[in-house]
Amino acid sequence: MPHRGFRPSSRNQASADAVAASELLEVLWGRGQESAASGTVSPSQLRALLVIEKHEGTNLRALGEALGSRPPSVSRLCDRMEAMGLVKRAPSPTSRREVELRLSLRGRALLEEYRALRARELNTVLERMDPAALAALSEGLAAFHAAASVRLSPTGGTTAPSLRDDVADSA
Repeated sequence: MPHRGFRPSSRNQASADAVAASELLEVLWGRGQESAASGTVSPSQLRALLVIEKHEGTNLRALGEALGSRPPSVSRLCDRMEAMGLVKRAPSPTSRREVELRLSLRGRALLEEYRALRARELNTVLERMDPAALAALSEGLAAFHAAASVRLSPTGGTTAPSLRDDVADSA
């Protein structure tokens, strides 16, 4: 819902600022990801792992919708992640034609390692910020997180999914 007095030019500026910040975040996260001891995964694999974590037991169709990918691509992506030991497939208890996707222990460990590396990189930047600016950033990011969570919800924005409070929806 738009705020009163928020001009479209301000929204465009906020969008431009968010794009610029996200590009810097990609560089920072890439630096952290390259130092991961458990090996690297592709950006599409990382996005898939994040979706599977948030929607444990999801099927290939729902994963494809969340990623905006076609079924054959999602199936190949899951084949690679399963071969890497990051995800497990299991028959759905409700439908014999569906397969559920779950993170393996290795997949969970990889996500936690990436989060720790990303947090380390971000903290080096955040330490340089004025406390008031840091508080404003935190408040703005919380609002952005809420809006993005609804936008990316598998229910099409009718309800907000339960998301981890300590993890931004990235990747």
